[in-house]
Amino acid sequence: MLKLAVFDFDSTLMDGETIDFFANELGIGEKVARITEEAMSGRLDFFESLQQRVGLLKGLDYSVVEKISKNLPFMPGAKETIAELKRRGLTVVCFSGGFRSATGYAKDILGYDADFSNVLHEKDGKLTGLVGGDMMFSHSKGDMLERLQNILGVSQEETLVCGDGANDLSMFKHAATRIAFCARPILEAEASIIIREKDLTLILKEI
Repeated sequence: MLKLAVFDFDSTLMDGETIDFFANELGIGEKVARITEEAMSGRLDFFESLQQRVGLLKGLDYSVVEKISKNLPFMPGAKETIAELKRRGLTVVCFSGGFRSATGYAKDILGYDADFSNVLHEKDGKLTGLVGGDMMFSHSKGDMLERLQNILGVSQEETLVCGDGANDLSMFKHAATRIAFCARPILEAEASIIIREKDLTLILKEI
């Protein structure tokens, strides 16, 4: 019986990549999106790509970051799926290589229990181009999942994970139910369930 569900945020619970929305404000959306795609497809080191992309955001007003973070489009079915999983007794958590400004706000709307993500450093109201946090490396999600399983006393067989990109591979190694949601081929290859439509409620029919 499943007890723990861990979801990625960008392009899983949220329809898009948070950092790309920020980059659009600076007119560098396409440049950042290309780096994001390379990282999510497993062709670039996640840590290096994150540092590179955040560095390009230097100077963006933090008020703009907050405004965008509060107006991101959620994936169809996200709220309903989380509500149903919690009704079934699961703890639902979000792991994101993105940012707390988005995952922390979305937590209260979508209803998951906790979020682990990164924090954009700001000084004097502007982004400095620096970032730190819980999910900085390609192995971070798997590492955090193992710790969470130990704290909660949950086994791999009782764990569901859901994501779309290469940085979700590390948590796939620690869960029996591995959902690739509108995912890159590198993740589909390791999945036990593949969803190719933008509707998270389809997960509920598979578990």
